[in-house]
Amino acid sequence: MRQRHIKSENAATSKSITVDKAQEKIPSAKDELAADLRAGAYIFLMLMVGLGAALYYFDWQDDHTVLTINLHRDNQSAPVSYEVYKYQLEERSFVTIDGRSIAVASNERMEIIGLDN
Repeated sequence: MRQRHIKSENAATSKSITVDKAQEKIPSAKDELAADLRAGAYIFLMLMVGLGAALYYFDWQDDHTVLTINLHRDNQSAPVSYEVYKYQLEERSFVTIDGRSIAVASNERMEIIGLDN
């Protein structure tokens, strides 16, 4: 295989020496179209990766919004306040920023401050 490769290189160099400058290969329309399609594909790929990264960042930023939750209990006059990341908030429970897991009882009223509609 190595001898074939060396022979093909020698043949190519001998042919290129004999070829005139006027007879050099002119890029055809097919080659230009292929180059344009390749460039378009790379641009599309970069655009999709950039868009995906931007959407992921904005979703992460929204999930890490700090909400304030006030729990109003029947036997207390003042509510108890907790700070929670948005992604830690569930229907009847949540995990605070400092790691405490809180379950909301059926007789408690939960007020969420900072949650946009």
